[in-house]
Amino acid sequence: MLNNPTKLLFLSTLMGGTMITISSNSWFSAWMGLEINLLSFIPLMTNSSNILSTEASLKYFLVQALASTSLLFSIILMHLSSDMSILMNNNLFLTLISSTLLLKMGAAPFHFWFPGTMEGLNWINCLILMTWQKIAPLMLLSYVIKMSMFTAMIIMSSIIIGSLGGLNQTSLRKLMAYSSINHLGWMIAAMISGENLWELYFFIYSFLSASLIFLFTSSQIMYMNQGFLMMNKTPMMKFCLFSLLLSLGGLPPFLGFLPKWLIIQSMTELNMIFITTMMVIFTLITLFFYLRLCFSAFLMSYTELKWINFMKYNSLTMMTATTLTMISTMGLIVCTILFNVF
Repeated sequence: MLNNPTKLLFLSTLMGGTMITISSNSWFSAWMGLEINLLSFIPLMTNSSNILSTEASLKYFLVQALASTSLLFSIILMHLSSDMSILMNNNLFLTLISSTLLLKMGAAPFHFWFPGTMEGLNWINCLILMTWQKIAPLMLLSYVIKMSMFTAMIIMSSIIIGSLGGLNQTSLRKLMAYSSINHLGWMIAAMISGENLWELYFFIYSFLSASLIFLFTSSQIMYMNQGFLMMNKTPMMKFCLFSLLLSLGGLPPFLGFLPKWLIIQSMTELNMIFITTMMVIFTLITLFFYLRLCFSAFLMSYTELKWINFMKYNSLTMMTATTLTMISTMGLIVCTILFNVF
C-alpha cells in the first residue's frame, strides 16, 4: 500500500476526514468529515485481483451512504428547529442520531453488513475497518449518548451477537468481525462511565487487533485450520498468535482484561448490576471459543504438509511478534504494579 502513491493519497485523506470530524464544532462539518473518510476508504478497498473486494466495497458504500443520509436528515431537522436546547434533549432525535452512528460503525443490531464486508477484504483493510473507521462515529456518539433503554438494548445486543456469532466461524476475518461487534458493546458501555474509559479500551483493542493482524499477514492465514497446520515448525509464532487471541478475548492474566476490569468496576459503582452481569456472561462465551481453538492448536499433534515448509519467518518478524506478545502478556501486571507504586 505504501509503495502506491494513489493509495497513499487516499490513506492521508482517510485520516484527514476522521480528524475533521473529531475536531469539528458543528454537526455539518462532522458530517463532511465522515463523507471524506468514506470516499477515501472505497478506493483502498477495491482490488482488481480479488473479486470479493468489489462486492464488499459496494456493500460498504451503500450502507455508509444510507447512514450519512440519515445523519444529514437528522442534523437538518435539528437546525430547522427554533429552540435547539429543547431538541437536543428530545430523546427521539438523540436516538435517531445514535442509530445512524451505530450503523456507521457496525454495532448490533445494525451489524448486518459488517461480517460480509470484512470477508471480502485483505488484512490491512480489515484492520482499518475495525479500528480507524470506528474513531469518528464513536467520538460523535460519545457527545450524544445517555443511559436509556435504547442504549441498554444496543449494549446487550452487541455483546450477545458478537459472542454467539463467532461460535461457528472458521473464517478468521468473520471471527475478528464478530469480536469487533462484541468489543463495541463494551466501548458503548464504557462511554456511559466517562470519556477516558472508552478511549483506553479502544487504544488497547486497536493494539491487540494490530498485533494479531501483523501475525495473520506475515503467516498469510485466512482460516482457522491454516493456523493449526502452518506453524508447527515455528512453535513460538503459534504461541504468540494464540496468546494474542486470548488477550483479545479478555482472559485475566493478559492486557485485554485491564479495560474490561475497569468497565466492570465503574458500571458496578453506577449500580448497573444486571447489564454488567450479562456482559460478563456473554464475554465468557467469547472466551470459550477462543480457548477451544487454543486447546486444539496447542495440545493436538498436527501433520504439516510438505508444500508449507517453504514458509520461513525472518528474525525481524519473530522479534516483533515476540515483543507484541510480551506487551500483551505482561501489560496487566505492569499496569497494576505502576498503579500501586504511583
